[in-house]
Amino acid sequence: ELKDEKLYSQGHKRPESDFCPLCLLAISFPMEEHAMFRTCCMKMVCNGCCLAAAKIGLHDACPFCRSPEAKNDDEAFGRVRKRVAAKDPESICHLGDLHLNGVHGMEKDQSRAIELWTEAAELGSTRAHFKLGHAYYRGVLGVAQDKVKGIHCWEVAAMQGDVGSRHFLGLAELENLNFDRAVRHLLISAKKGSKESLDRIKNLLTKGLATKAQYLEGLEGYQDAVEEMKSPDRDEIVTLMKK
Repeated sequence: ELKDEKLYSQGHKRPESDFCPLCLLAISFPMEEHAMFRTCCMKMVCNGCCLAAAKIGLHDACPFCRSPEAKNDDEAFGRVRKRVAAKDPESICHLGDLHLNGVHGMEKDQSRAIELWTEAAELGSTRAHFKLGHAYYRGVLGVAQDKVKGIHCWEVAAMQGDVGSRHFLGLAELENLNFDRAVRHLLISAKKGSKESLDRIKNLLTKGLATKAQYLEGLEGYQDAVEEMKSPDRDEIVTLMKK
């Protein structure tokens, strides 16, 4: 089918938001452990570049846009609001996260989070599509379960390179016992550095539901992706954090 051709042929490269804006390398998974989200510019700056910035004295400024660190929550929230007013999709998605978790003195508001993620998704945020996919597929965060809508959200994001969405499409196919389709999805995400996807393929191999060739293909792609995400600064910060 034409839909399948597009679904499996698109999204083999990670989205721009997955790359550190300074070293231009893809950020390792899980991204929140290997990078810091900056509300001043809505960028994920990798830990390696944060370390490099600290070495030259940029302790209290964003390594990317050089904005000084927000003095308090109100100032940080004001920065988000300013970018939301400018219709920046990632800022709108982030505001949805803040409402979901009740940050900056706001009450937790799941329905408002869904509204903001929907707006962000319409403006092109793959992260928002991923979050909506999870909410609708599982029927959580105050929305009625709608697996078709959830799958659609993940498909949109996956075709734009979102690794998490691609991985969950694979898991959804596993739930439906569509093992060939599942492995096709999981191979794409494994080759972009998802250890979870690679482990799923390995598990399927042990059950005779994936071939050795498929696992080796995923393993080689995964190892290449991991190697491409390395840098001296990133290696140094990993070593420092282990001490």
